Amino acid sequence: MSYILRVMAGTPAVAIIGAGRLGSALARELSHAGYSLAEVVARESVASLKKARKIAKPLHARAATIQNARFGAGLLWLCVPDREIAGVAHELAASSRLKGPQWKGKVIFHSSGALASDELNALRRNGAAVASVHPLMTFVDGSIPSLRGVPFAIEGDRAALRLAKKIVKALGGEAFAVRKKDKAAYHAWATFCSPLLIAALVTAEQAGRIAGFSPARARRNMLPMARQTLANYAALGPARAFSGPIVRGDAAIVRKHLKVLKNNPEVRAVYLALARSAMFHLPVRNREKLRKTLLR
Repeated sequence: MSYILRVMAGTPAVAIIGAGRLGSALARELSHAGYSLAEVVARESVASLKKARKIAKPLHARAATIQNARFGAGLLWLCVPDREIAGVAHELAASSRLKGPQWKGKVIFHSSGALASDELNALRRNGAAVASVHPLMTFVDGSIPSLRGVPFAIEGDRAALRLAKKIVKALGGEAFAVRKKDKAAYHAWATFCSPLLIAALVTAEQAGRIAGFSPARARRNMLPMARQTLANYAALGPARAFSGPIVRGDAAIVRKHLKVLKNNPEVRAVYLALARSAMFHLPVRNREKLRKTLLR
């Protein structure tokens, strides 16, 4: 049995490259799923290596930099910023410790949602099987989410995808295929799910400021309704979760909103964009009156 088939058949040791939020979450979840963590590889800086040690120590792994990493693991998972993926791949391919044929049989993942597996071509050309494996989840300081139930978008070489599906299943997630040409569109969609959702909420805080509330007070008062809205969206779908003057077709109230928001053009622009989206994509009454109000 070839080395790569042995990797596919078993649970290969994993090296995480990148000691940030995603790398930390993956290291913990992979360990819980029965995968041995061999190394956490960080940048040369003291701060990065400190983060790598913090991740590696409780998982009985080694903290290293690219310059002194052993790279003996069957799977290397790059958790570095998108702009660095191709550069790290070239650096690994040029490593004097892992020249040419020594990459053959290894599997390399990167975790970019926007970029395809071709970012790893330098390693693919040296015999590695490569894939992009992106968890559809948000990772921020102070919160390490479980990956159970999380969808993972996967794309790449057949052998690497076989391993990706196996690992995602072990993590309790669900793998789904995305085409190379669709990666940017997929990531734009994903951006609506969390970063732009936060942007909408912080815009709501600014609308609260117009009404006389501090951002902290606005946030506190908003949360019960925001939580219930997400619960309704999950349980009932968008149409039945939608409420307020737009669904009622109350153009007079919408005009009042737009008038009071005139002195804050950024907030008004977001209101208009979302209201227009609602008008086009959700069931609303008095659509023609709303159209005249929102599109003039």
